[in-house]
Order: sequence, then structure tokens, then C-alpha cells
Amino acid sequence: MWIGMVLAISFVEAPLKFRAPGVTLRIGLGIGRLVFRALNVFEYVFAVVISVALFTHETPTSLNVALCVAVGALLTQTIAVRPLLSRRTTAVLEGDESRRSKAHVTYVALEVVKVAALVCTGVVLVD
Repeated sequence: MWIGMVLAISFVEAPLKFRAPGVTLRIGLGIGRLVFRALNVFEYVFAVVISVALFTHETPTSLNVALCVAVGALLTQTIAVRPLLSRRTTAVLEGDESRRSKAHVTYVALEVVKVAALVCTGVVLVD
């Protein structure tokens, strides 16, 4: 479920919402702020539940490493990168559309890392 939500929101909904008729940059950013805040809450719930389930049982090191990478990417996104994106979003919503945010590229790169780690987690679990 975790990987499905990340793929659906980060790689489908987020870019497509800006192509919808009538959705301006300001509206899209406002929607994105709400959607990603909700996604991150669900991600933390998934991370805690999965971590408790896996780390209270004997599991392969590869599984533990993959899950730690996914959780680490989530933590980095929400603690280090999202505040930068939030400041940029606030500036844009207040009318400052002069510069692009490099933090966005970092956030997307961490999404790719997280998805890869979750795929690895799933593969090891199926094995």
C-alpha cells in the first residue's frame, strides 16, 4: 500500500494536477501542500507498523536495510526538504514566482530512492 500511494501521488497526481484546466500554479501548490502532508502522515503510519512487525521478528539483514533506506528517505524528506519546499510554496502563494526551488529536485530524488527501497523490501518479503 505504501509504495502504491507514493507512486500514485508523487508520480501521477502531482504532475498531472498542473495540467488540469483552470488549475493555476497557486492552486496546484495549495492542493499539493495538503495532499503531501496527508501522504506523509500515512507513510509514517506504514513505516511504524512495518518496522514494528519486522524488527520484532527474525528477518534477513537485506530486508532491514531496505526498510531503513525507505524510512531514512522519508525522514530526510519531511525533516530536511519539506520545510524548504514549504517556504518556497508560501513565497509563491504570496506572489513571488521569480525563482525555482532546487529542493524540489532533491525531494523527487528521495522519492525515487524510497520507491526503490520499498520495491526491494517487497522482493525480499516475497522471497
